[in-house]
Amino acid sequence: MDESKYSPAECTGARKEAIMGSPDMDKVSTSYIERHNLSVRMGNRRFTRLTNAFSKWDNHRAALALYLAHYNFCRQHKTLQGSTPAMAAGIVKHLWSIEDLLNAATKF
Repeated sequence: MDESKYSPAECTGARKEAIMGSPDMDKVSTSYIERHNLSVRMGNRRFTRLTNAFSKWDNHRAALALYLAHYNFCRQHKTLQGSTPAMAAGIVKHLWSIEDLLNAATKF
């Protein structure tokens, strides 16, 4: 088998297994997490690099936290009728501005 430096490993099999809760195994799919992973990679270019040699772990973690906070509290989602995931979950009652996000971040 001819393997190059960036070729993915060959998948030899997969199985569905409930890790938490009791999901309907007929509806379990990797499509949701794959779409989320794509959103993270496109929204945070640190994940598209071939190396992390130029990024300290603390900076990487902070950038990811900021991206996810923006995604969940500030960014309106069409599938949620213009709401945010945090609003849909009942965590907050209004759409956060960047100022709201930064004010919340300074409390930690």
